[in-house]
Amino acid sequence: MEIIESAPTATVIQLDFMKPFTAHNIARFTAQPAGETTRITWSMEGPLPFPSKLVGVFFNMDQMIGKEFQTGLANLKAASEK
Repeated sequence: MEIIESAPTATVIQLDFMKPFTAHNIARFTAQPAGETTRITWSMEGPLPFPSKLVGVFFNMDQMIGKEFQTGLANLKAASEK
């Protein structure tokens, strides 16, 4: 994991996975003012190798990974409110 861009409104991270298979992705945390709070959006993009495509045929990846994103955002919110 390497932070490749950091600004008040966005942080971009290069993610390199080795297991369960090699993958190279970009994660973005984007901050947008929302009244007295800030809305954080977390996204991830990158190439989709064949094993991932095959898994996607049988499983809903948004449901599988979405829970991890929600947990991560909840943890970020709790840490920022301390």
